[in-house]
Order: sequence, then C-alpha cells, then structure tokens
Amino acid sequence: MPVVVKSEAPGDERGALLAYLEAQRGGIRRALHGLTEEQARSVPSASALSLAGLLKHVATGERGWLRTLQGRDGKFDFTEAMKGWEDGFHPGEGETVESLLDLYAQVARETEAAVRALGSLDETFDAPKVPWDEGGKRSWRWALLHLIEEVARHAGHADIIRESIDGKGAFDLVFETGAMPEPDWSAFGPDAQR
Repeated sequence: MPVVVKSEAPGDERGALLAYLEAQRGGIRRALHGLTEEQARSVPSASALSLAGLLKHVATGERGWLRTLQGRDGKFDFTEAMKGWEDGFHPGEGETVESLLDLYAQVARETEAAVRALGSLDETFDAPKVPWDEGGKRSWRWALLHLIEEVARHAGHADIIRESIDGKGAFDLVFETGAMPEPDWSAFGPDAQR
C-alpha cells in the first residue's frame, strides 16, 4: 500500500482502474528519486535488473499493450516481440532516467486518453497467442487489470532494488517525495511505527 488511492466517483470504473495504475506507476518513479544515473543503472541485488531497466520495461511494455489494444500492431511476430521484450530491460546510452521518465509520462497520458475515449470497458481487442496463453478476445477491463498487476509486480521489484542501493524503502520515498504526508504515528500508539 505505499499510497492511498482516492475513491473514484460513484460508477467511474475507468477512474478507479486508472487511479490504481497510476499509483503503481508512482512506485516505479519514486524508486528512482534522488539517484544518480550510475545508481539507477546499477544491479545491486540478486536480480539482473536495474531501476532504469525496470523503468524502460514498464514504459515500453505499457506502450506495447496500448498498441495491441488499439489494433496497431499488425500481424503478431512472437520472435520479434520477445526480442523487444528482452531489449526493453536495458536502457541504451542515450536513454537517461529523465528521458525514460518523460517517456513513461507520455505513455500514461496516451493510455488515459485511450481509456477515456472508449464507449465501454467491455470493448474488446485481440490478444495474441503466445506459448503461455491461447490469446483471443479480451476486454479493455481485462487489459487494465493486467497492466495494474504487471506494474505492481515491478514496483515491488523496484522497492527491493532501491533498498539494496541505499536502504530507502517505499514508505521513506513516499514521504520524502511528498506523495503522501507522513502520519502522526504517535496517535496510534507506540507500536504503530512503520
């Protein structure tokens, strides 16, 4: 739970799903707060990934899903998709944390605009067949829930990598960045500290 997601307006399912997706994106962004490029590209944990690599992956992954949802991918080529997936974890020399954060913000705007433009979350798209899934017709609701799940998993992964760099945990970064004010822990008793 690193941040509280405000309740949606009654009946605004899109707003609720987009708010939860944005909350998870925030976890990825906060994990990079205050780090140097070198720290962001470091691989300090048992994982082979860096925070910059996770940022690139979630940004390019969400954009890829949006292309699929909008039917802009054309014929699906699994081999090409896997190459893109693997490359997506490794920022190139010209891809800085700042440029990747800008990309992620742009992708978030594109996703929000596409979701808001839908007639209904029941609208469908064709998910490609892959070795672990038969694919087929899926709703945009399914896709948004999948994106939330994926980004949440990577946000947790980012938390571990960040703690391995400098010991800062998710709540430290939530309070440090102002994403949420630190509560008055004393109001909840001596054992309430995070």
